[in-house]
Amino acid sequence: MNRRTFLRTGAATAVVAPWLLDPPPNEPQPGTAARFISNPNLPTLLPAAQWPGTPLDADGRFQNHEFPHRTPGGQVLKWMLQRNPQREEKNADTFRLPVIEGHGWLSGAGDVVVWLGHASFFVRLDGVSLLIDPIFGAPPFGKRLSALPLDPARFTGLDYVLVSHAHYDHCDKDALQQLARQNPGLRLLTGLGMPELLRKWLPTAEVQAAGWFQQFRTPTDARLRISFVPGRHWSNRSLSDVNETLWGGFVLQASSGRSVYFNGDSGYGSHYRQIGRLFPGLEVALLGAGAYAPRWFMAPNHQDPQQAVQAFHDLGAKILVPMHYGTFDLSDEPPGEPVRVLQGLAQAGHIRGQLRVLGAGEVLALE
Repeated sequence: MNRRTFLRTGAATAVVAPWLLDPPPNEPQPGTAARFISNPNLPTLLPAAQWPGTPLDADGRFQNHEFPHRTPGGQVLKWMLQRNPQREEKNADTFRLPVIEGHGWLSGAGDVVVWLGHASFFVRLDGVSLLIDPIFGAPPFGKRLSALPLDPARFTGLDYVLVSHAHYDHCDKDALQQLARQNPGLRLLTGLGMPELLRKWLPTAEVQAAGWFQQFRTPTDARLRISFVPGRHWSNRSLSDVNETLWGGFVLQASSGRSVYFNGDSGYGSHYRQIGRLFPGLEVALLGAGAYAPRWFMAPNHQDPQQAVQAFHDLGAKILVPMHYGTFDLSDEPPGEPVRVLQGLAQAGHIRGQLRVLGAGEVLALE
């Protein structure tokens, strides 16, 4: 993210201090989880021999099942204090995310995916409508670079809100409280550990939490099944809750056979191949392709455009929709670099499938 803004706000303390106060252990190897947990009230999609549950470390905190680690505080400080090697290129970049204003897609009946910017999406499948990671303003450490394409007061009649993890640019208190006011009886679907946080803000909302490779139980299961799947990331809101809440992505499976995958925040890993095997025939993959520079720091948590393409291939999906760029200034790369790299890969024939670069508010109609 923008270093000057990061240091000026309290975000630096929230991110750096947990590891300065709590030095990271030596990085364990895969399979060294202290124990595994899941929601006993939800079905797990893999047999226990293949998937014992979501892993916890010796401190009872969630950890990535393939690359368990905690980012050393020294790395965070090094990134914040060093000069951005792409600074001039970034300052000269004139890219701005196109914004298509309108809301006609809200009242339709067809299957659609609409990008609202960053990692926020409206999805309607088989008549079931939901929002993923809604944020209508800006996180506390920066400003919004592209406008929201519609007045969020129009988000009524939603069936679900999905929250991938607790970070401020994905889990926005103000947006969630507004949606709860506009949608009485709103159901929130999220990862383990998140209900305690969300119920403080939304005491009357129904919150259901899943572990990785678990399927939520919902009244619309016959039309749309929703599952929680792994990502390679981390989670916190403050000094004291690092990795106490789970992060992940979602797979949406309509009764028509249509399916959409949302990866949340994630670095590249073998979880994409696992998800592709478990959910063959994915139609749309909503994949992060921004906030990746510098690679020495960002790679464990955010994939770059080349890795987003590799993830797309691992998933075996048909349509790649990139996200997590152009809305907030979160990292060192120029704002338009993710799109330019992806379009170059497509033009060179390196993407097996369809690349759909959306503007904010642009509708991807699934037919």
